[in-house]
Amino acid sequence: PGVPNLTSCPRKHSRHGMLIKDEKRTVNFCLKQAKTSRSAAFMSLIFLAPSILNENTTPSKPRLPHSAPYSPKLVQSRLKEVLNKHSNGLWVSKLPQLYRDLYKQDLPSEALKDLEHWTHICTVEKPCSTKPQELLLYPAKETSQITPHSAVKQKLGELLLKYSSGLWAHALPKLYQDTYKCKLPEFVLDHLNLLSDICTIDYPMPDNPKRAILYAKVLEDENRNQSGLAGSETKEAVERSLSSQTVPPLLIPREEYPSVLVVEAGDTNSVILRYIGDGYSKAQEKLEDEMREFYGQDSNKVALTSPLTGQLTAVCAEEEEEILRAQVCEVMADKVKVHYVDHGFSEVISKSKLFELHEKFYRLPFQATKCKLAGLESFSQEQAVLKRFESMATGKILLAEILVRQEVPLVVLYDTSQDDDININAACMKALQDKSLESPLKVNSAYMNVNVTSVCSDGTIYCQVPSRGLTKLNEILEKTENYLHSQVTSELLVSRPFCGKICLARYKGKWSRVEITNLHGSRVVDIMFVDVGVQASVEVTELREIPPPTLRDLISTPAQALKCCLADLPVSVGSWTPDAVQWLRDTALHCSDCSLKATKVDEPKRLAHVYLFTSKNFHDKSCSLNQQLADSNLWSHQKDVFLSSRGPSKSLNAPTNPLALPPLLELPEIGQNLDVFVSVACHPGHFVLQPWHDMYKLVDLMGEMILHYNKMEEKPLKVEKSQVCAAKLENNWYRVLVKGVLTNGLVSVFQLDYGKHELVSCTQLRPLTQEFCQLPFQAITAQLAGLKPRQWSEEASIVFRNHVEKKPLVAHLDSVQEASQSWDRKVVIYLVDTSQEERDIWLHDIMAEFTDEMSNAA
Repeated sequence: PGVPNLTSCPRKHSRHGMLIKDEKRTVNFCLKQAKTSRSAAFMSLIFLAPSILNENTTPSKPRLPHSAPYSPKLVQSRLKEVLNKHSNGLWVSKLPQLYRDLYKQDLPSEALKDLEHWTHICTVEKPCSTKPQELLLYPAKETSQITPHSAVKQKLGELLLKYSSGLWAHALPKLYQDTYKCKLPEFVLDHLNLLSDICTIDYPMPDNPKRAILYAKVLEDENRNQSGLAGSETKEAVERSLSSQTVPPLLIPREEYPSVLVVEAGDTNSVILRYIGDGYSKAQEKLEDEMREFYGQDSNKVALTSPLTGQLTAVCAEEEEEILRAQVCEVMADKVKVHYVDHGFSEVISKSKLFELHEKFYRLPFQATKCKLAGLESFSQEQAVLKRFESMATGKILLAEILVRQEVPLVVLYDTSQDDDININAACMKALQDKSLESPLKVNSAYMNVNVTSVCSDGTIYCQVPSRGLTKLNEILEKTENYLHSQVTSELLVSRPFCGKICLARYKGKWSRVEITNLHGSRVVDIMFVDVGVQASVEVTELREIPPPTLRDLISTPAQALKCCLADLPVSVGSWTPDAVQWLRDTALHCSDCSLKATKVDEPKRLAHVYLFTSKNFHDKSCSLNQQLADSNLWSHQKDVFLSSRGPSKSLNAPTNPLALPPLLELPEIGQNLDVFVSVACHPGHFVLQPWHDMYKLVDLMGEMILHYNKMEEKPLKVEKSQVCAAKLENNWYRVLVKGVLTNGLVSVFQLDYGKHELVSCTQLRPLTQEFCQLPFQAITAQLAGLKPRQWSEEASIVFRNHVEKKPLVAHLDSVQEASQSWDRKVVIYLVDTSQEERDIWLHDIMAEFTDEMSNAA
């Protein structure tokens, strides 16, 4: 979703280059138009379908004079010829130039207006989130021949609803075939506009109409929702209080990972917790301080002599100093059972401890609330799960990843207090595993008929050994395969992925267990095939839920891939040469009858040190692959060839065909506004912007890059200075510019979409393909207008950084220093923070005031 660009405002200059007062007031008025929607749009950038974006348009070029009056029939006949050459569609914005090149005449402006009415000649499609002038044009076909059957549309609608974050059109045929066991009609992908009644269509890669994303149209019954809420609130009001006062509902924190205090859980579908932070725990502390002071005066203590079930009350706690809000649950002879609405627990107390709750203590929502743990829905009351949860989470402050914001939110909990973050949901799921089905390696034991399933680049290997657990796993997976093959339903599609989730994906043509290890946006995930130790990046559409008949058996069976390393050889990234890794893969992965002997087991790391053999002669270490590698030249690093950063030079693996770089990013006219996100802020003289309205396109592009490069064979690229390529940084792939190659194997790169300078190993670089050069590089180098150039102090830089970095703002364009390459272009802008209701904050004013204060203090 994008924030609409603000209305353009006329620019005027004073003698000092500053915006004069009248214009500033005008721009302020314009900025306020985006204020309400900005924060909501920022929070849901990745998760919702993009809406139509309004962009500033540049004046069109003067048209060539017509050689003849406008003749619709002539234009129609020529248009047929053009569309015959572009049967897969073309952008309407490119039609005038094509027409001009072919017929040496300018396309009449009247014809552009008539296109939508010439249904017998062409079909006009309006993409969801592209520029108004960028409509798509297709040849017309007989409607009866290409209209999808209603059953096909119904099935497509079901698929789209499963993927609320959007579905790549190219994934439809395979997904449709797998789900409904029949082929998707071929014409559907060529005429996506026929689906416009069930979905909106977006084109993140404008030069490739085939790369579309489809978003389901969801029509909500607002009246039904509101009446449902009203009924719920009325019921809660009756239960909570018999007075006319009501307590406002507790709102879920806006941040994606709020801190929570876990109170208790008798059911993982109803975990009681409290949110930590401003507006929540701090507001509660303040309220309880006020209650202690208020009820500390005897005149305010009005005893609640006849409590009723559901009534709110103030309770004097055991310490006699604490006064807490509570709700009466049960009334007995001289005692009552109360539930502490801010702390989430209940107890039986004397009636003498109850007081009437003053109306001013109704204003804060009840702080104790509930959540549901994702992935554990089918095992919510299992004692093993609840016991594990009690030991790992109860009474602790954790981070909660909110997957679904609903009355009882769906969450994943993380313990971040240790060196490695612990996924509480995943840990509780493992409590269901049957320990008797594990197959751990024992020291000094030998194993035959070993199957090496994976060899990693750091020298670690994954293998399977014959065991009862492996036999049972294969039986369950066969049942699962048969079940999935027989089902015609969309119920098993994974529509809500999260880290730690156990599901299914295809490995060598068969459904296998995987764990989701990382998410890239909403459509691409990293997975680990837990029974073979193979990592991969896939689209979410390639995942399936474990079917109910085999769910418990698969969850209770431990992972069958055993992680090992070769004894006497180091295990670290960079210590193994690519040739040594490849030799081990060729030797071990293709051997049907390996054997191994374990010499050491590192329990905390779950890593076994082994000698690996391709024969049964495991008594002689000299025959092991360990020894063969150590004695070979493969283990020795070849002399590296490093390139200096002084200029370009020839390299062996450099791309032979020059890369056509994307066009420069289109900027608004001078004096107009642009919604931006500040990705990097050094000081007012140097920071980096990204255009807000195209950020979702960048997320989609990076997802495609991950799928492409994570499947590529590991062949490091020999690079040279000023080369544009792809680089892997923290599990993501970025478009980068090589700034220099250092003599220690590291490469200095500039992220062309984010504006960051990074150091990356030369082994993490790959050629950038032309497919990923359609979207303009998104990073815009900028300087703050309205300030005199100066050497900015560290204090001033920190102030500026705190105000702008990682925030959505409005940029008012003052001037542009043009250049042929995007990384050399620079803009001078005014930055405005419109997030506050009361006023707009102009950053040059903030910095000017700060420098004046610093000067006066000096």
